[in-house]
Amino acid sequence: MYEDVERCVRAVQSKDARFDGWFFTAVLTTGIYCRPSCPVVPPKVQNMRFYPSAAAAQQAGFRACKRCRPDASPGSPQWNERADLVARAMRLVADGVVDRDGVPGLAAQLGYSVRQIQRQLLAELGAGPLALARAQRAQTARLLIETSQLPMCDVAFAAGFASVRAFNDTVREIFALTPTELRVRSSRRNAAPTQGSLSLRLPFRAPLCPDNLFGHLAATGVPGVEEWLDGAYRRTLRLPHGHAIAELRPCPDHIACQLTLTDLRDLSTAISRCRRLLDLDADPIAVDEQLRTDPDLAPLVDKNPGRRVPRTVDGAEFAIRAVLGQQVSTQAARTHTARLVTAYGDPIDDPIGGLTHLFPEPAALADADPATLAMPQTRRNSVTGLAAALADGRVELGTGSDWDEARAELTALPGIGPWTVETIAMRALGDPDAFIPTDLGVKLAAGELGLPTTPAALTARAAGWRPWRAYAVQYLWATGDHPINRLPA
Repeated sequence: MYEDVERCVRAVQSKDARFDGWFFTAVLTTGIYCRPSCPVVPPKVQNMRFYPSAAAAQQAGFRACKRCRPDASPGSPQWNERADLVARAMRLVADGVVDRDGVPGLAAQLGYSVRQIQRQLLAELGAGPLALARAQRAQTARLLIETSQLPMCDVAFAAGFASVRAFNDTVREIFALTPTELRVRSSRRNAAPTQGSLSLRLPFRAPLCPDNLFGHLAATGVPGVEEWLDGAYRRTLRLPHGHAIAELRPCPDHIACQLTLTDLRDLSTAISRCRRLLDLDADPIAVDEQLRTDPDLAPLVDKNPGRRVPRTVDGAEFAIRAVLGQQVSTQAARTHTARLVTAYGDPIDDPIGGLTHLFPEPAALADADPATLAMPQTRRNSVTGLAAALADGRVELGTGSDWDEARAELTALPGIGPWTVETIAMRALGDPDAFIPTDLGVKLAAGELGLPTTPAALTARAAGWRPWRAYAVQYLWATGDHPINRLPA
């Protein structure tokens, strides 16, 4: 979008928050870059320059605006809407792969050469993987500076910087303030998080309907791994350097996020996974406008606009849970999964709630004792077969996975049919166009709306909903009286 100068100028002049994260506006006369909705008086058109990423603006020598904080805007929805190389790379950068494994590790996960990755990212985003990762480190550092009283040397290494000098130089260059000045300016100060507890605000593009989003996560939550407590969804996270507990609470203009980390180096990864779980980088205006073109869906969209797709923090975890939930009730699926968690999950401490375990890793479930799987033999085989395929890499469901390849890998496994494959594509892979016409709830809703109910006919009818059929499913499910459609009391 940043190449459409006229459209960008209109967005800046109208301070349109819908475009925050889509592009960044740099001002030649001030040397700063802003989000489109920046509250200051818009600059003259001839002084505006537009960039596709914060990293590109930083590389061009611009520093972040202190008013609108462009580095804290919602992420571009493109990276979760698309399945091409650049989108997959951006999802992996957000997950911290470059900081952990370097650019060669990023390229290896994507199956391309380092040169190809760098060339394509530069062509589309104006910045390579190192610059993109540096911009993310700077934002993580700012969060730690402003929301904690950690010593600056600890902030530097927790944010992923190789040295305190690199941390100081980057903060001064991007924010035009020293780390100490940033902390002094901050109006939000917490007690020192010696156990890694941080309170954050996760932004999103309005509107957002929390009912199905949090309702679904709470109603299907696995005891010990997830819970709904005092108006917040809580769950355990398995992260690269340790584990964490995330507490997510819907608020009118943001999601309140409390993270308790065993290692602060996992902060940016934890934030990325929480955002992905709640689909916070979606563009609800684009989704709802498309679905409203169908006269049968329009009333559902108008009633509760801004529905998101409840996703996952771990693709392998969700795939196992999807297979366990085949042809059984929500409660039965929770019961089966809780038994596996108790038997094979790693125990953790939760001083303020009832979380007890991390979800088991695939390798642990691949060798599961059949006696712990109280279900038909065919489904036992499906669970252990999937776990083995995930453990040895025959099935890849990570943040940067190729959606079509993942579908093919899942389909090749015994006991995994189209419903399971598309459910995993929708919630684990994040494909916004995944569609499950055989789902009972979808078929019942279609019948009530006068839509076709056979899979082939409904799929043909849904062609007009593309590329947002996963969101159409959320609106269809909302017609039923089920706990997934409402916030817990």
